[in-house]
Amino acid sequence: VQLQASGGGSVQAGGSLTLSCAASGRTFSSAVMGWFRRAPGKEREFVAGISRIARYYIDSVKGRFTISRDNAKNTVYLQMNSLRAEDTAVYYCAVDVLHTSVILTTPKTYDYWGQGTLVTVSS
Repeated sequence: VQLQASGGGSVQAGGSLTLSCAASGRTFSSAVMGWFRRAPGKEREFVAGISRIARYYIDSVKGRFTISRDNAKNTVYLQMNSLRAEDTAVYYCAVDVLHTSVILTTPKTYDYWGQGTLVTVSS
């Protein structure tokens, strides 16, 4: 199983980016898929997750980020708008194959991880 994340880059504050994470080797249409990030000097934190029936976001990205999935492409996306300097981090996609409805935020819950893509927001 491989998760290939892409779409990171450098933008100015207020700008937008869309991250993609394509999975191969296994179909994840029923699994929970999530995005995490690790800012410099900080722990990895949950950002957003999507199950078959729900989406969940941390408070700091609500209204600015949108997570979506295309099961036909086995891909999850993270549309990021109104980016702020504090969004600067390496973003990782992940898959929780055990759960299908409950979106958990603990990294150890997730079974597969992408390699990370760097998002840099300049103020």
